Amino acid sequence: MQIIKSFAKLFVFICPFFATAQSTYLPEGNKIYHFMDRMEIKHQTNTEFNFSSIKPYSRKNVVNQAEFINNGKTTLSKVDAYNLQSIYMNNSEWYTGDKKAFLSKTPVLKHFYVTKSNLYEVDNKDFYLSINPVLGFQFAKEQDNIQKLFVSTRGVTVRGLIAKKIGFSTTITDNQERGPSFFDAKVNQLRAVPGNGFYKPFKGTGVDYFDARGYITVNAAKYVDIQFGYDKNFIGNGYRSLFLSDWGNSNLFLKLNTKIWKLNYQNLFMELMPQFDKITGDQLLDRKYAAMHHLSINVSKGVNIGLFEGIIFGRKNRFDFQYLNPIIFLRHIEGTIGSPDNAIAGFDFKANALHSLQFYGQFLLDEFKLSKIREGNGWWANKWGLQLGAKYIDAFGISNLDIQVETNRVRPYTYSHGDSISNYTHYNQPLAHPLGANFQEFIGIVKYQPAPKWYITARTIYYKQGLDSAYYNSGSNIFRSNSASERKDINGNVIDDGYTLGGGKKAVCLNGILQLAYELRENLFFDLSLQYRNYKLDNVSTSSTIVSAGVRLNIFQREYNY
Repeated sequence: MQIIKSFAKLFVFICPFFATAQSTYLPEGNKIYHFMDRMEIKHQTNTEFNFSSIKPYSRKNVVNQAEFINNGKTTLSKVDAYNLQSIYMNNSEWYTGDKKAFLSKTPVLKHFYVTKSNLYEVDNKDFYLSINPVLGFQFAKEQDNIQKLFVSTRGVTVRGLIAKKIGFSTTITDNQERGPSFFDAKVNQLRAVPGNGFYKPFKGTGVDYFDARGYITVNAAKYVDIQFGYDKNFIGNGYRSLFLSDWGNSNLFLKLNTKIWKLNYQNLFMELMPQFDKITGDQLLDRKYAAMHHLSINVSKGVNIGLFEGIIFGRKNRFDFQYLNPIIFLRHIEGTIGSPDNAIAGFDFKANALHSLQFYGQFLLDEFKLSKIREGNGWWANKWGLQLGAKYIDAFGISNLDIQVETNRVRPYTYSHGDSISNYTHYNQPLAHPLGANFQEFIGIVKYQPAPKWYITARTIYYKQGLDSAYYNSGSNIFRSNSASERKDINGNVIDDGYTLGGGKKAVCLNGILQLAYELRENLFFDLSLQYRNYKLDNVSTSSTIVSAGVRLNIFQREYNY
C-alpha cells in the first residue's frame, strides 16, 4: 500500500502548518461507549450524537458532548453523574473546567498517579502525554476440561497531543491465553487468534500473541480529520456490524472523516491480508486492499440515515489507484475496470424516540438479480444481509437498567467472491460478522449499573447456521470461492438454485453469559462471570460451562461471543 503510506507521510509533514485542534480516539470496549449511547437516546436534542455509528469515538467530541449534557436540561442519575465525571477525568486534555477533582490524594513517589486515571501525565499548554500500564489476569474453569483456562496480558498504552494539532496513540501488549474448548476449535479453524492474528503455541494447548496498535491524527482543515495507523474500525449502531466490525484483527488504514452541516462522510483505505496457511518458517505474506465510504446525514434531531459501500480487491500486492477516488459510488469505478472485484453496498438507519428508545438497522447488498428474486428459487447470487435492533434505556422506569435486542440475518454466499483473494476477510477472519454467512442470529443484552462502581451485564446469543457437508457448499464459508466449480453436487452438476437460509448441515448455538464487574479504582476492575454455551450440529450436542474471575487495568474484558 505504498501510495497510502506516501500520502500519510505527506499529511504528517504538511498538515501541521494549517491544522486545527486534533484528538486521539477511545479504544474498543471502553466503558464510555455505553454511557454515550444512553445520553444520545436520553438527550435527543443535540444532533452531534447522531454520528455515533462511526467508531471509535474522538476523545475531543466525547468531552464536547459531555459538557453539552452537563450544561443542558437533561436530568442525570447519580450513576450517570459519576460516569460523566469519569469522561472528564479520562480525557482531561479536552476538559475546560476545573481539574482539581482529578488529582490523587496520595501520588506514588510524587510523580506517579498524580491524577487518578493516569500513571504518568504531562499536561502543558502545547504538549499532553499520558502513560499507563495495561494489565489483565483472568482465570477460569470449564466443566469437563482438565486444563486450567487463563488470559494473561501485560503492556503499556501511550497517547498524546502536540500543540493540539497532532495526536498520537499506541498500545502494546504481550498475551498468553488458554481459552475454552470452542475457542481452541476457532483458533484451529481460522489459523489465527480471534480478534488478533499471528500467534505461537504456548505450553502445548495455549496461544502466545503480541498485539501492537498505533496511529497518528491531524486535522487537515476545520472539518476534515485524518488518521493513519494500525488499529480497528467499526461502522454501525448494533452489537454486531454487517458493514465493518472490530471483531477481527487490526489492519493498516488511512481514514479521512469530513463532518460539516448535517453530513458526515468517511473515506477508509485499508491494507489487508488474504487467507493463508503458514506451514513452514518465516515468509512474506501476500496483501490485498479495500476502499470503503460511509455517508450519513441527520434527517432530524433524532433520525440519522447512512449509505455504505466497499470494495475488496487484489492486484498481486499492488494497490489500484482507481479506488483512491474519494467520491462515493465505487461500484461505478469497479465496473469501468472490468468488474473483477468484490463490491458491496448498504443502507443504515437510527431513530431515537421518547427519550428512552432507539431503533436501528443495516441492510447489506452484495449481489442480486431482480428477476431471480421474483422467481423465488433461491438463486445462489441473491446475496444480502439484514440487521434490525432496538435499545431501551432506564427500562421499566428503573434507572440505569438498559436493554438491547438485535437480530442479524445473512443469506448464503454473502461476502464471498469468485476468487479467494477478494472475499470479505482479513487475516483469516471475517471483516464483518464473525459467523460469515448463511445464518440467522438473535441477541439480547441487559446492562445494569445499580451504583457508580458496579456493572452487571447479561447477554444471550442464539443462532442457526447452515454449514457445508462433504458434497454440498452451503454458502456459509465466506473464505471458499463461490465459482461454479465450487457449487457442484455429488454428480458434478452445478447447483445454481435452491439455496435457503440455514440450508446445509444444521448448526444451532446458544451462548449466554452473566458478568459482574466492580471498579476498585479508576479503570481497575475486578470481574466475575458465568458462561454457558451449547452447540448442536446435526443433533450432536456439546456444552461448555465456564466460571471465571480476574482483574484488569486499562483493558476491556476478554469475551468468547461466538
